Amino acid sequence: MKSKLRRILAELAHLGTAVDTLPDSGDLYAAGLSSLATVHVLLAVEDEFGIEVPDAMLTRELFTSIDSLAAAVAALEQAQTA
Repeated sequence: MKSKLRRILAELAHLGTAVDTLPDSGDLYAAGLSSLATVHVLLAVEDEFGIEVPDAMLTRELFTSIDSLAAAVAALEQAQTA
């Protein structure tokens, strides 16, 4: 899952740092993630994983790191199968 998230970030986030050099817990905003890029990343993540992120989860914290994105995707995937 994290490799897919890294691919999405590499393609759409236009970070000032190479995604493959960031640790999973690295701050994406500090790496250059913009608010506009978060929208593109969100849409790509929803498409890639077949999920819909509810409005309540659309916070700055969701996009803080690869870990935070992966945790949200895992929780939403689990909720779909429950």
